[in-house]
Amino acid sequence: MPCKERLEAYLRTHGVPFQLEHHPLAYTAQEVAAAEHVPGKLVAKVVMVEADGRPVMLALPATRRVDLARAAETLGARDVRLAAETEFAATFPDCEVGAMPPFGNLYEVPICVDQSLAEDEEIVCAAGTHTDTIRLRYADFARLVQPTVGTFAYPA
Repeated sequence: MPCKERLEAYLRTHGVPFQLEHHPLAYTAQEVAAAEHVPGKLVAKVVMVEADGRPVMLALPATRRVDLARAAETLGARDVRLAAETEFAATFPDCEVGAMPPFGNLYEVPICVDQSLAEDEEIVCAAGTHTDTIRLRYADFARLVQPTVGTFAYPA
């Protein structure tokens, strides 16, 4: 089942209201924000890292960048580095590479959310493709995913 359908079914099963949007091809989170006509701070981008040799999903607003030292602190890891696409692509076989939704729980990948993403009522995230997004309440996302929340991002 494609990621988008899997994610929709998961949200429906848990009674979470959401909006599915379709937009022109966009590869970066800021391009997604522009295509969706929403502020970049609402778009949750996913950055994959290796923390002490294990994959971890970081979710942060499109307007921010990852501070790897602060991410290591948040994760309680000694070594955190950006993961190469070849290292994590197989973990998300139903998603286009780089378009994974921040639902690490669906892939058995730990997820950590930057506090700045939790400050808004809604988030917009990729739905497994470079042309589809899902908009939902942050509170619903947090309830389902139960991410670790920390401060590891800075303005881009």
